[in-house]
Amino acid sequence: MEIKELASDRLEEKIREVQLDNGLKLFYMPKKGFSKKYAIFTTKYGSNDNRFVPLGKDEFEDVPEGIAHFLEHKLFEEPEGNIFNEFSKLGSYVNAFTNFNQTAYLFSCTENFYENLSLLIKFVQNPYFTDENVNKEKGIIEQEIKMYDDEPGWKVFFNCLKGMYKKHPVRIDIAGTVESINKITKETLYKCYNTFYHPSNMILFMIGDLDFEKSIDKIMNVMKESPSNNVKEIKRFYSKEPKEINEKYIEESLAVSVPLFNMGFKDLDIGTDGTELLKRNIETEILLEMLFGSSTEFYQYLYDSGLIDNSFGFQYVGHKDYGHSIIGGQSEDPNKVSEEILKYVEKLKLEGLKEELFIRMKNKLMGYHIMDFNSLENIANGFASYYFDNISLFDYIYILEKITLKDVENRLKAHLTKDNYTLSIIYPRKDI
Repeated sequence: MEIKELASDRLEEKIREVQLDNGLKLFYMPKKGFSKKYAIFTTKYGSNDNRFVPLGKDEFEDVPEGIAHFLEHKLFEEPEGNIFNEFSKLGSYVNAFTNFNQTAYLFSCTENFYENLSLLIKFVQNPYFTDENVNKEKGIIEQEIKMYDDEPGWKVFFNCLKGMYKKHPVRIDIAGTVESINKITKETLYKCYNTFYHPSNMILFMIGDLDFEKSIDKIMNVMKESPSNNVKEIKRFYSKEPKEINEKYIEESLAVSVPLFNMGFKDLDIGTDGTELLKRNIETEILLEMLFGSSTEFYQYLYDSGLIDNSFGFQYVGHKDYGHSIIGGQSEDPNKVSEEILKYVEKLKLEGLKEELFIRMKNKLMGYHIMDFNSLENIANGFASYYFDNISLFDYIYILEKITLKDVENRLKAHLTKDNYTLSIIYPRKDI
């Protein structure tokens, strides 16, 4: 078995990699002297994957919205009971999450790492679905969906996505709807599981002061034999998203004391992965920091004007098939904030960005990135997220260094325009 090694001289870190015969890739970053240990077992399967060719089939099939999240819930149930209790006995913390692009299962511990690792592999590899336990789970997830329906921050975010996107599944709530989850059966769960939880579609990243060879042995001992080790790439279908946004303005009323807003700019420069995608992501991160960061003149102007408070923030999310920037927070006058943002963006397009600020924000991102390497969770989760976009975590620092002011100015002109944004607002309810 060949063990490869990826090293970063700048960060003085290295990652060891091995691929098992069943296609599963194992990664390990040594952290000598750390008492904490962490592992994340991830599949390239998220809430966006609702139309695909199932394993062993030739035609595309549709599955109910929210099934990836439903599947994540169900894997924690074993014939003997809930797996949380087993991790608790080993003194570890276990959790999972489903996002638009991946589902991940993770644990952290200071002792019993190899026992926890075996347990992680065992429960993710052993689905246990019955009509009874699937129907029981529907009630639990229905309550979760209704809870988020009343959560203002969640609603303002998803209303913003629905405003930006006409067809792409990123506009759909990760948990689905009460109607969609009620269509889920144990058969559809097994269909999704067998397709997306094949080891060749998964990676396992471990970090801490560990014995990599011993970890490999533990994993191989509990790994189930896969139905086929010669699996082709999964065919997924995403509707072609028009360039135009879906709705310019969406508002709703919920139990909030101050209006919430999300202003989302849909990214039209998509279709790439790897280092090109990483470069675009970093350019946008620098741009947003330069425009809306808490140390900028514009932030101070909005704050001093009483238009925003310290909840104001921003983020960019970019993948091969979709991307967007969202700026948001609380404001007594969200429409005025959006007008000021648009006016400010157009002004900067004419005047250009300041070199001094560009260098400062670039250095800031460099510092944040290096600080992230103090956190085992940030390293492991970041590695898994980047990996499925064909990006190496170690490339970040080298790409960041090469980005120029001109790159960011071009990004400003292409990404933040008057035609590709949506404003989502949650106003206080008047009846309470």
